Formats: sequence, C-alpha cells, structure tokens
Amino acid sequence: MADVTKMVGKAIKRREDPKLIQGRGTFIDDIKLPGMLHAAVVRSPYAHAKIKRIDVSRALAHPGVVAVFTGEDMMDINPMPAAWQAGGVKSNAVTPRALAVGKVTHVGDGVALVVAEDRYTARDAVELVEVEYEPLPAVVDARKATEPGAPLIHEAAPNNICMEWECGSKEKADAAIASAEVVVKEEIINQRLIPTPMETRGCVARYDAATGEFTLWMTSQAPHVHRLLLTAFVFGIPETKLRCIAPNVGGGFGQKIFCYADYAFTMWAARRLGRPVKYVEERSENYKASTHGRDHVTEVEIAGTRDGKVTGLRVKTWANLGGYFSTIAGGIPTTLYGRIITGVYKIPAAHVKVWGVYTNTAMVDAYRGAGRPEASYLIERMMDRFAAEIGMDPAEVRRRNFIQPQDFPYDNGLGMLPYDSGNYEPALNKALQMVGYENFRKEQAEARKQGRYLGLGISSYVEICGVAPSAWIGAVGQGWGAGLFESANVRVHLTGKVVVTTGSLPHGQGVETTFAQIVADELGVPYEDVTIEWGDTLAAPFGYGTYGSRSLAVGGTAVHKSVQKIKEKAKIIAAHMLEAAPEDMVFENGKAYVKGSPDKAKTLAEIALQASLAYSLPPGVEPFLDETTYYDPPNCTFPFGTHIAIVEVDAETGKVELRRYVAVDDVGNIINPLIVEGQLHGGIAQGVAQALYEHGYYDEDGELRSSNLLEYAVPTAAMLPRYELDHTVTPSPVNPMGVKGAGEAGTIASAQAVMNAVIDALSPFGIKHLQMPATPERVWRAIQNSRQMRQAAD
Repeated sequence: MADVTKMVGKAIKRREDPKLIQGRGTFIDDIKLPGMLHAAVVRSPYAHAKIKRIDVSRALAHPGVVAVFTGEDMMDINPMPAAWQAGGVKSNAVTPRALAVGKVTHVGDGVALVVAEDRYTARDAVELVEVEYEPLPAVVDARKATEPGAPLIHEAAPNNICMEWECGSKEKADAAIASAEVVVKEEIINQRLIPTPMETRGCVARYDAATGEFTLWMTSQAPHVHRLLLTAFVFGIPETKLRCIAPNVGGGFGQKIFCYADYAFTMWAARRLGRPVKYVEERSENYKASTHGRDHVTEVEIAGTRDGKVTGLRVKTWANLGGYFSTIAGGIPTTLYGRIITGVYKIPAAHVKVWGVYTNTAMVDAYRGAGRPEASYLIERMMDRFAAEIGMDPAEVRRRNFIQPQDFPYDNGLGMLPYDSGNYEPALNKALQMVGYENFRKEQAEARKQGRYLGLGISSYVEICGVAPSAWIGAVGQGWGAGLFESANVRVHLTGKVVVTTGSLPHGQGVETTFAQIVADELGVPYEDVTIEWGDTLAAPFGYGTYGSRSLAVGGTAVHKSVQKIKEKAKIIAAHMLEAAPEDMVFENGKAYVKGSPDKAKTLAEIALQASLAYSLPPGVEPFLDETTYYDPPNCTFPFGTHIAIVEVDAETGKVELRRYVAVDDVGNIINPLIVEGQLHGGIAQGVAQALYEHGYYDEDGELRSSNLLEYAVPTAAMLPRYELDHTVTPSPVNPMGVKGAGEAGTIASAQAVMNAVIDALSPFGIKHLQMPATPERVWRAIQNSRQMRQAAD
C-alpha cells in the first residue's frame, strides 16, 4: 500500500508553542485556589552562622499574616533525601531540612516561613522576623575547603569531604605518564553557573483533611520521583496520599529535577493551617537558594608520544557540592563526569579521582549536560594543549586518537556502559569542510601580520543520553533505590482518536510534538488526532521524568512499544472481523488487512469501535485498544559530533568576538529536524555563555556577588552568532527507532570550542591556557602579563 502519513523526519513546528507565545499556558503562578495563602521565606544573609534566636512576634502581629514557622516547628518531617550517592563510596550526605535548624550553611538558607493572605503581605512581614546569628568563618573554594584549618561545615564530613570516588586504573595511568615522551599538566576550572530558567521555581500545596491526601502543583521535571521522595522519605506517608501535578514548566535545564525544601514546607503548612499554600521564588531567591551547576577545580595530566598518540590521562577533581547534598549531586561529578572523561578517544590508561566537597555556597547539582560538559571541556582543552606541545595540528591529533567504527560497542575502561555506536571522523571532516579550515589558517596567518588575532577552536565530543538501565544505575548509584525506566500508555478511543499518557514531560524539548509524530506514523492516523498528556501522577503511569536527554530515547521508545502492542491487538480483532487468521494480517497506514489483499481491510477507527463496543471479540481478547509499556533500555545512547568556533580577539581591549560557529552533530535518527536544531541552538548558547560571559561568583565571605540579572551575564541574542548546523546519522542499536538524544549536545560541545578558539587567537602572545569565562578584562590581563613577561625576559 502507498505510504500516506510519514510525519517522522518532518520539520514541523511545535504544537506546544502557540499557547505559550500567546500567554495561554498554565504555570505555577497562574494557579489560584479558594482560600489560598501565600508563603515567603526568611533567608540567611550569612554564608555560615549559628542561629541563636528567632523572634517572630512582630511578623505575627502584622495585619494579614496568618502564621510564622521555623525549622523547629517542622521537626516532625524528615530532611530532603539524597537519592544518588555514587555507588561504592563512603558518602557523608547531609541534606537540607524544610527550614534550617541550629545553623545556616549558605547565603539564602531558609530559616523561617511567613504565611499570609497575599504575597505582598508575606514579603513585607519577612522583614519583621528578627534572627540573631553568630557568624562563623566561611569557605567557598572546593579545594581550599579540604585543606587543614578550613572551616568545618558539617561534623559528619571531616575536612568537608562529602565523598571520595575514583574510576579507571591508577597503576596504569601512573605508569603511562611516567614513561611518556610528552606530559602536559594543567589546572582547569569549570566555573559555577546558575541555570536561570525563565520561570523561577514554585509550588502550590493543598491538603484534604477528610482523606489525608495532598495535591502539589510544582515546577518539576520529575513529578513521579518527587511524589515518591516526599511521601516515603520526608513525610512518611503512603505514596497514594500525594498527587503531584507539573503544568507548563518555563524552562528547567536540570534545576527543576530535585526535591526542594519548599515542596515540604508548603505541604506541611497546608496541612497545619487547613488552607492551600503557594510559594513562588523571586529571581534573587532562585539565584541564592536553588541549585547551581558545574564548579570543578581540576588538576590534569595528559601523556603521549611525539607522533600524536595519547597514552595516558590522570585527573584529580574537587567538585563543589555547596552547603548541603542535593538530590542526585553525587552522580554528577562521578558517573556522569569521571566515567566519560576520555571522550571520543581511545586512551589506554586513565584514572579519575573525585572529591565531593561541602562549601558555604548554594547546592550544586545537575545543570544542562550534568557532568558531561565538564568532562568534554577537560579532555578537549587537553587535546589542544597536547597538540600545541608536540607542534601538531589539533584536528590531526584528534583523528589519530579517535575510537574507530569497528571498535563499537566500545568499553572505555572507566566503568561506563559500552558506547553504542559511533563514527567520529566524518563529523570532524564535515565540520572542517564547512568552516573552510585550510583557507582559514591562511587568513589567520595574514591577519596576524596585520596585528589582528583570529582563532579557531575544535571540539569533538561524545555524551551519555537516555540514562536509564536500571541494573546499571543500581550498581553505580548506590542509594538511589529505584530504576530509571520510562512509561507510556496509548489508548485508541472508539472514534479512532488516540490519547498518549507519558511519564515523560516537556519543558522545552517538544515532547508533545515528537511523540505525536511517532504515533501518527506508526498507527497511520492524522497527526492532529493524537493527543499527548503528561505531568499528573494521578493520570500518568509511573515514570522518572525528563532530564539527561532521555525523553525520546527512553520515553519515546515506551510510546513506540505501546503502539506496537496496539497494532498487534488491532490485527487480532481485524482478523476476527474479516474471518481471517491473525497470522495473515498486516497493519499498515492505519488499516489492518489480509496479506496480499489490501482491499480486504478494516480501518483503525473501525477496529477501535469494535474493541470499545465489545459486541463481537475473539475469545480471550479484552475490550478496548489500551496498552501500557514500562521501558527499561539495555544501554544508554551516545550522541557525538564536532563543533568549531572562530573568534577574533581585540588585543587592546581583550574583547572576544565570536565570528562563526559550525556544528555537525550525530544524534542518530531524527524525528523532527526543526526541534533538533532548536535544541542545539539553545544548548550552544549556554555553552558559549559559559565560555565568554557567565560566572556564579562568591566572594571569600560567601556572599553571592552575581545574585541578580544585573550582575549575572546571561547573553542576549545580539551576543550570539548565526549557527551553521549539519549532521551525520549513525543510528543507535539500543532502541527500535535508532534515536540517541539532542537536548544537551549543544551545551556539551560548545564551551571548549570557543575557549580553544580564544587560546588559538592568543597563542602569538605565548598564552597556553585561560580560565573561563574569557571576559574582556581577563583576556586583556593575560595579554598584558604576557607582554610584561616578554619584556622582562628581553
């Protein structure tokens, strides 16, 4: 039969967008319930201090204030749980309570809760709560926090070390470095970033005293996970007593994965007061009290031969975890960083040692890419450092060390699951061709004669997507206590309309659109006849949510498998209707027909009607076309690619201009090219921002100096170039659609492409390395220091 639908592969606009760009979406702050109260938090101005006294009397007397609570009031509920503690290590996980008790560990730590009739009254009354603090010494640098004499943040963590972890072979790495022809050492700082979603976090809690049930509306990337953690671990109530609803989420970037204190204190207050309670962060609160990302200090050595072969890698990383241990903080600098540190290269000896460290800063957890950007940045900077040391072209060094196609599935020797598939050189070659590599080198040489400094940076990356295999997660994430499968229910109603309910959910990835494309193609129904539902734990089958670029590879595969079940059942019912044998039936383009007789067919709508009415069904076949899948994949997926940046540096001002950005990515088979391009655009913007602009900066006293949008340099569109994108296609063998994931690729690849370009531009000054961000001041100072050193040498 002719192929009549085929939505997969089409670049169609996201169906989610019209309501959002017209202001018709439903976000947390749009939710208004009868009798709803508003909460505001009294937050510590100190990074480290004992709480001596809290006087709430003036706030309680303020008109419109209903109640004021402290941490002591909420001792009947448990602290927030630590879900992923990095298997095989001794972890001293100290997690936050709903409100701090006894002392605070970072600026913005919550110490009291004001509940009032409206948000303005609650905010005003916050100023009336009197807190007496005894300031303590603070430490904000992860490496310094482990040194003798550093202020101790938690008694449970000597030397402020929350966890120690390692992977690879220390003996092999030490031997490779000791015997190498060339060894390059470097200190690499991956600075702290603040996710900055458009919508800050928030929640609304309602309690039904008659049933003992909570309903919690939340800005969440994982509502089912939050239901589990809040009930089983925080409140100690049955999971059935909490319904979590995630409506439209205005950006997540990882920050909305975690189990935060505000979920607990709004639920507690709603139960205590018998009225719904809403809490929505202000932007400054989001910056001070929600999770941050990155913040690694690393000492690294790369070793190899003078003909360009890398033979060893040794890494020591101090990972800043902040003042408390966040939900999955342990997994980011360990499994998602250390186990993929060798990137796309076949490095025979590697060892990674990580210290997870408490400091007097906000908690650090997943931020777009979560560990993989830090790993990719490190290895790509060191490949450039190694190439410069031996005087070899950086593209050629990469070619000589790529894992080859025949090596897949590839075990990198670091405890990572085998890379599923890859062919790295074609992506590199295509990117070099697009940028005009040889011509650029000529242009660069000519520009230097004119006193202009152009630079080109290469980034060849691989990442882990579709993080899910439950057995593996159980092995590497001791303490997680759950798998990472995903779910989907597909129902074909008696009118032929299709409803999909997924455990995944969108917060910018286009899940509603791509899932509908998959279903439309597989069932042969109009795209408009497919509805995607998500975000409500009462309606959706249990799923682990959206992060780690797992929506399509795991959640989408669950949808695909449920559709296959629908098709098989439809063939059985159609065979009964046509008086044919089920094994002789074919389902194609929305019809089930007898093999070889396409005119002898029943449409999906006719089959659905028969299944729904159940007047005449085959023996043993249940009514209705309704199938559910819980999909636990056998492996992760491993997208890859090469990004190239071209910059020009003004030597007199230090300003970096990003002139071109070329990206060739391989995300496996593509469902919707427009959505993939959009995801890459956004991800690249975040990586470029890290390279050139953004820095979550604390002073030595633990004061967050980048605490608002005036101080934290989120780039505007005018600060970014027009991206030049292309792709190669290497399908994944892990799932039936051959998809890999695209949500984080741009972020994982881009920062080092830009920084490699900046260092390339600065190489005539003898500058070999520069820490991010490459702000005009930092670049200018590096140039001046280089000039002064040369003058002194002369």
